[in-house]
Amino acid sequence: MTTTPAITITGLTKSYGDTAVLRGVDLSVPAGSIVALLGSNGAGKTTTVRILSTLLKADGGACSVNGHDVATAPAEVRASISLTGQFAAVDEILTGRENLVLIAELRRLSDPRGIADDLLARFGLTDAAARRVATYSGGMRRRLDIAMSLIGHPPVLFLDEPTSGLDPQSRLEVWDTARQLAGQGTTVLLTTQYLDEAENLADRIAILHEGRIIADGTLAELRQLLPPATVEYVEKKPTLEDVFLAIVGHDHPVRKGAES
Repeated sequence: MTTTPAITITGLTKSYGDTAVLRGVDLSVPAGSIVALLGSNGAGKTTTVRILSTLLKADGGACSVNGHDVATAPAEVRASISLTGQFAAVDEILTGRENLVLIAELRRLSDPRGIADDLLARFGLTDAAARRVATYSGGMRRRLDIAMSLIGHPPVLFLDEPTSGLDPQSRLEVWDTARQLAGQGTTVLLTTQYLDEAENLADRIAILHEGRIIADGTLAELRQLLPPATVEYVEKKPTLEDVFLAIVGHDHPVRKGAES
């Protein structure tokens, strides 16, 4: 991970009629890192991602992605990014391999089938490659969706609430995928309203509230904003996640390289 910003946002504003959604957002995302944009519903997370991905025009401020200005060089920005939204954008009639081949062909890349096979192996979907996506579990669909987003090797990936509606085990699969991508140099901007997701995944966490970034830092830095804790002995009880994983087993498809 480097400290060079892959994404910079300065004074970003956006309103819908009389409702101000973004009121001057400032954010910097280092290349090769995972930065979580944390906020409640309606905080402006998706609006920010839509502006960064050129799907929406800002009212004011400036943004750049991979060194390209979002307002003046939208084509270059689109060539540098991929966006995975809250719902998997996969064709359920096609097989997993056919979905990947289709995107590779639309991008006019050479050897679409080879690209598809490489991604199927990378995301633990080889055994399910010939199955229709309608038969996939939620975690498998999300992994296929992210795999489709990586065709063409975009250096910046936007994950907009990628685990919304997924079961606990599928969420862990997506988390592992995000970690693998960042480890391979992809910059990930993750929007989420799940506190544990930001805590487990992010190198840095930015809290968006009422249209502004009100805190930005590592988890350790954010913890320092609180008063010192009173130390006392408390017996630790297992969390529901501890119980769930103990019952079903710790291994899951991304780690084992098999389907869900």
